[in-house]
Amino acid sequence: MPELDLQEHPHRRYNPLTGEWVLVSPHRTKRPWQGKVEKTAPEDKPHYDPTCYLCPGNTRAGGVETPHYSGTYVFTNDYAALLEETPSAQYERGLLLARSERGLCRVLCFTPRHDLTLAEMDAADIRPIVDAWVEQYAEIGAKPHIHYVQIFENKGAMMGASSPHPHGQIWANETLPNEILKEHASQQAYWQSQRRCLLCDYVQTELAIGERIVTQNAHFVAVVPFWAIWPFETMVLSKRHMTSLLDLQEAERDALADIVQRVTARYDNLFETSFPYSMGFHQKPTDGGAHEAWHLHLHFYPPLLRSATVRKFMVGYEMLATPQRDITAESSAARLRALSEVHYRRVA
Repeated sequence: MPELDLQEHPHRRYNPLTGEWVLVSPHRTKRPWQGKVEKTAPEDKPHYDPTCYLCPGNTRAGGVETPHYSGTYVFTNDYAALLEETPSAQYERGLLLARSERGLCRVLCFTPRHDLTLAEMDAADIRPIVDAWVEQYAEIGAKPHIHYVQIFENKGAMMGASSPHPHGQIWANETLPNEILKEHASQQAYWQSQRRCLLCDYVQTELAIGERIVTQNAHFVAVVPFWAIWPFETMVLSKRHMTSLLDLQEAERDALADIVQRVTARYDNLFETSFPYSMGFHQKPTDGGAHEAWHLHLHFYPPLLRSATVRKFMVGYEMLATPQRDITAESSAARLRALSEVHYRRVA
């Protein structure tokens, strides 16, 4: 069989983390765009917004006052999707099955500053956020009825963020969510068959090839994964094997803050806009198991495609058949790699 040209021929790429495929159509990058053009959010935001319920001292929905915090601030979501007091119950009618789900939802304000995103912070300012991520994972994961802790951020109105104030969320489940189940099964199967970690092997492959690496430091590497679905999707992986945020040593906490700043600054610099994305950590469940096959990693899923106003849609074929992309992972990585890590708003 002849060698496949990844930059010219339509092809499928396999995601070993989920066992799923993505269709890549590199020849379609030349097609004109006449679809929806998004509006961009205003660039200049105040340090403090009296109408923002996440700014210090303001009143949130329901009458709760946000304290005058000076660093990170965590609180229980006022409209939580999961509740700890949910009773154990089941509904079953033939093929119709529902089971109750206990859990909790918290909000993590990154900073009291209304106008600062991760991309515009210094790594030293992100380090307390890393510490908060670790603390929340440890505290919530210790609850006996919590078996998975999902730490994430939706940045920008395009990704459904209800507030422009820089913040993330922590949702914790009694059971393992769908994406975690898929990654859990794949990593465990690889561990049992190869006696090695799947993502440790993947990190070594990407470091050896180099063309999908966006940036790296001593402890983490950011790549556009070979099987990426979103145009400028990236994944941040620890270089040494660790199963969760709890394994981070002091220098690695600093390094995680550093690489988050590097990746997000490059995103903003790509189209010179506050780049929207959903990002989140995947790490071992908190059900008491060792889960040695798990490897700590962070996914960034940004929707922008051609500019700050043209996004990628998951519709039609993607919804009914298989995810599809035009720009290759290698091309995306090259564009991100070529960008400065100095935020464009800081350039004189």
